[in-house]
Amino acid sequence: MKPVPNLLQKATGPDAHARVWASVYVRLMHTMKTYNGSCHCGAVTFSLESEIEKVIECNCSHCARKGFLLHFVPGTQFTLLSGEENLTEYRFNKMHIAHLFCKTCGVQCFGKATNQEGVETVAVNVRTLPDLDISALTIEHFDGKNY
Repeated sequence: MKPVPNLLQKATGPDAHARVWASVYVRLMHTMKTYNGSCHCGAVTFSLESEIEKVIECNCSHCARKGFLLHFVPGTQFTLLSGEENLTEYRFNKMHIAHLFCKTCGVQCFGKATNQEGVETVAVNVRTLPDLDISALTIEHFDGKNY
């Protein structure tokens, strides 16, 4: 990794906030990795830019039944490469999340929603990322059953 200039050293005055966020952005861009994923039959393929160290294991009726381990990224860091026509949408409960699964093999690689700030967010099922070592991840438990 290339050394990143320390933009925080002179982070004072009216442009301090911009310099801080620029520094965070530059550091994140240097640590992000590209992950490629797919459904079981390969009809749906996608990529995402992120650093995956922690994932969420939710105990809601949907996630628990499917055994999801989820990693969330802004929609700008997610690219659907193929299979949009093969995706089927399922919504339940509050109807906020579009759970998208392959209509051929039934695998749900990801879901999409808009967060409270209005930003499109993608919840990626990391079990659909073949090159990710799941045993190296920290799993955080989320009580979706009582949410």
